[in-house]
Amino acid sequence: MSHCSGFSDPASFTEDGPEVDEEATQEDLEYKLKGFIDLTLDKSAKTRQAALESLKSAFSSKILHEFIMERRMTLTDSIERCIKKGKSDEQCAAAGLACLLCVQMGSGIESEEIFKTLGPVLKKIVCDGTASIQARQACATCLGICCFIVTDDITELYSTMECLENIFTKAYQRDRDTNGVSSTHNTVLHISALLAWTLLLTICPMNEVKKKIEMHLHKLPSLLSCDDLNMRIAAGETLALLFELARETDADFFYEDMELLTEKLRALATDGNKHRAKVDKRKQRSVFRDVLRAVEERDFPTEMVKFGPERMYIDCWVKKQTYDTFKEVLGSGMQYHLQSNDFLRNVFELGPPVMLDAATLKTMKISRFERHLYNSAAFKARTKARSKCRDKRADVGEFF
Repeated sequence: MSHCSGFSDPASFTEDGPEVDEEATQEDLEYKLKGFIDLTLDKSAKTRQAALESLKSAFSSKILHEFIMERRMTLTDSIERCIKKGKSDEQCAAAGLACLLCVQMGSGIESEEIFKTLGPVLKKIVCDGTASIQARQACATCLGICCFIVTDDITELYSTMECLENIFTKAYQRDRDTNGVSSTHNTVLHISALLAWTLLLTICPMNEVKKKIEMHLHKLPSLLSCDDLNMRIAAGETLALLFELARETDADFFYEDMELLTEKLRALATDGNKHRAKVDKRKQRSVFRDVLRAVEERDFPTEMVKFGPERMYIDCWVKKQTYDTFKEVLGSGMQYHLQSNDFLRNVFELGPPVMLDAATLKTMKISRFERHLYNSAAFKARTKARSKCRDKRADVGEFF
């Protein structure tokens, strides 16, 4: 029997449900969380992993700054132990929790203490060829995000980037053949290291950015030939971001191999390869149309993100990279954290959280019944529209 059975399922951390006494709910939540923290030290690996996942669910869906501040060293010790001693799944869960711990804490002395403890452990796993690829991948992502949040030490920033560089540069074409780059089981690790490195590049001083652009801009296009779709996309978006940064540092920036690069990007933006899945082709074409526009025309397709009564415009590749990274970590909790998390609001320049009274919040919230009615109506409308299309196709078939 699982030791976690005395505590609620992670789903209990979601905000939907009847109105209750907030103070009592907070006490109940903190009681459960204390139990989960204790269970991260359990002898059973299954129990430890379940406890880590439950803490992740809570940290991604609530702001728990004060609760975490009091227990940050206990949590850090538990995470460190799980990464050092645990097996692949437990290490992944612990690395994910470390990201969320830093997101909750934001930048500051306390967060720096956490990173001083966890940074060396994460680097060790990332560079350990005997560790599982999944654990190394999770630790690479964690290393990038935690460093982005906490470090004011430029030496530590460069050291972390070098660690990530040593991983993803192995994906560059060394023994290339005429068919391009073959995927290996290490590709997922290379992707995570590249994306984490790109995130850290966005906070580097401009002189360092110039060095990195000179070092990587001529090598990154080789990754566009990789068999793996996610690697092609990661490389394409990184290239778009590098061009954006290069033009910020030098308005007259000139890239020698522009014709060859745009040719490659255009081929990916119009790819009709029959051997690729339709979904993959659609995704690739969509991404590379934007990348091509960024490289050729210095253009970015602005996106709008709504959260509560607010909205945010993603209007450049740097902002997109940052948003995508934190959305991956926070999942469905991203909107809540954009509304309430001081650190994220500072990153995206949203100002202090907008304070709304209970009456305003109540008028904004759609009841479950109203949501059900809306979904039902939308479903019926879709069904009717599809039926008409089917009828038209049937008529055409009969006519011929």
